[in-house]
Amino acid sequence: MTAPGRTGRPGGTTPDTAGVVTPDGSPGAVPEAAADGGERPIRVLLVDDQPLLRRSLAMVIDHDPGLTVVGQAGDGADALAAVRAARPDVVLMDVRMPVLDGIQATRRICADPRLAATRVLVLSMFELDEYVHEALRAGASGFLLKDIQPGELIAAIRRAHSGEALFAASILTRLVEHYLRTPAVREPAPVGGLTAREVEILALVGAGLSNGEIADHLTISVKTVKTHISHLLAKLGARDRVHLVIAAYDHGLVTPRAGA
Repeated sequence: MTAPGRTGRPGGTTPDTAGVVTPDGSPGAVPEAAADGGERPIRVLLVDDQPLLRRSLAMVIDHDPGLTVVGQAGDGADALAAVRAARPDVVLMDVRMPVLDGIQATRRICADPRLAATRVLVLSMFELDEYVHEALRAGASGFLLKDIQPGELIAAIRRAHSGEALFAASILTRLVEHYLRTPAVREPAPVGGLTAREVEILALVGAGLSNGEIADHLTISVKTVKTHISHLLAKLGARDRVHLVIAAYDHGLVTPRAGA
């Protein structure tokens, strides 16, 4: 294993091992709140078999004062131990790794009730449909590509932590098309069962807007948007935001682009 690497935050260190190492060197000793009594930063755990990539991601993440890297792992098996000890808010998970791949690790994390608050973002170089579908079935909150810009990655981590499902635009288009071609196990409720505002918000979710963007577009609060989305999830029998996007396409509120 490699030695601990420096972070982008002055005077800080980020553990860089294929196991759990917290800032004080002891397993799981991650503070629950900021020492000054302020809001605790979003805790992120990095899982990738390439040490250089882990260090690069750690520098980007630790540069943001609202985020902190609490651990790193080099394969899926060590990731499970790391997540159970550090209890991160968000895990950035690679797919192709030795010992245990990222899809299997994601499935085990998402199936563990003790880790219900942990969100997994799969980060891969490959946008293969089989990876995307398996990641979604495993319980991942999103699937992003490794060519993502630093600012977009930070925003994705924040959105995943707030409960949103995230997919790269090119992946989401194909994912929706896949679901539209596949017979649904459970048909969503008819649009007629929704209020006019809910239909409007469903269409904006289908267009890929975040809660904040929807709030700005409709001149309402983010809290109100979240309330409407909760109602949509219940009324449409949708599991998460991705399935709301699928429902928006299925109801004709969003039209797939030609050639998508």
